[in-house]
Amino acid sequence: MARQIVLDTETTGLEPEEGHRIIEIGCVEVLNRRLTGSRFHVYLNPDREIDQGAVEVHGLDNAFLADKPHFEDVVGDFLNFVDGAELIIHNAPFDTGFINAELKRQGHPKSLADHCAVLDTLAMARKKHPGQRNSLDALCKRYNVNNAHRELHGALLDAEILAEVYLAMTGGQSALMLEEDAVGSSVDAAATPALFASGPRPALRVIRCGDEDLQAHEKRLDAVAKSSGGRCVWRQAEGGQG
Repeated sequence: MARQIVLDTETTGLEPEEGHRIIEIGCVEVLNRRLTGSRFHVYLNPDREIDQGAVEVHGLDNAFLADKPHFEDVVGDFLNFVDGAELIIHNAPFDTGFINAELKRQGHPKSLADHCAVLDTLAMARKKHPGQRNSLDALCKRYNVNNAHRELHGALLDAEILAEVYLAMTGGQSALMLEEDAVGSSVDAAATPALFASGPRPALRVIRCGDEDLQAHEKRLDAVAKSSGGRCVWRQAEGGQG
């Protein structure tokens, strides 16, 4: 089975395009659906101020990071650790966007996708549980993964928790892999039974946005949800994902 690396990052803010930087990378290795104990973890000096809102999420401040290495000091070790693996990331565009921005800043000729495949567990969860909150905390509750020790976000801690969530989300499917390869389809063994309304319902009025608007909207809400631990007020008000 392919080597998998569960990855998470913490950052100075939400937008790499605005010069925000990575301040923590946490990775844990999974082989044959088992955590191996091999990990990559580093704090980084971002050479810029950290947004106060970000500090409230992860608790990391500039004083703590002042003597930590810079990304260019660890990039070789990081790429060696993840090279050839499948990355498991919750809300992958956020983390990969920051990593690619760091690689570009160092003049690295390749993006992260040139080194490894990426699987987004947020996209997977939305497909499996449409209309429900799919933040990491919500998934921990849904799959009975203990996260009581998670008072603040931390890249290594969140990677370890996500590894447990991912294995729970995909539980029961490993035996179907050969069948999936043979016929190009698979059965979701953990599918939730459908629920049906008991009476007639009025037709819903649907106002459709353009694809570009929807993608931009979802990208922004994903960033807000990640930085706030799933407490995205807009999605909570709509009864959707956190």
